[in-house]
Amino acid sequence: MSRESPPDTLARALEYLEARNWQQAHEIVQKQDSVLAAWLHGIVHTLEGDLDNARYWYRRAERAFPGAGAVDAEIAAARTRVAGAR
Repeated sequence: MSRESPPDTLARALEYLEARNWQQAHEIVQKQDSVLAAWLHGIVHTLEGDLDNARYWYRRAERAFPGAGAVDAEIAAARTRVAGAR
């Protein structure tokens, strides 16, 4: 995962995640190839309820999987990270 994802694209994915529209967010993040996109992909699968897949994407993002109960905190942290990438 060497390419950086365009911050605006990931910001749009985050808007979908905040609205709990994981399907639309998934459409975006699955086309991206960065550690940050992998983190968002993990959040997508957490919202979906596919926690095994979420754990996989968190490993790809080099982050510990915090569990389904931390999804709001993860979205907020990702929002900060994406904003910093702009």
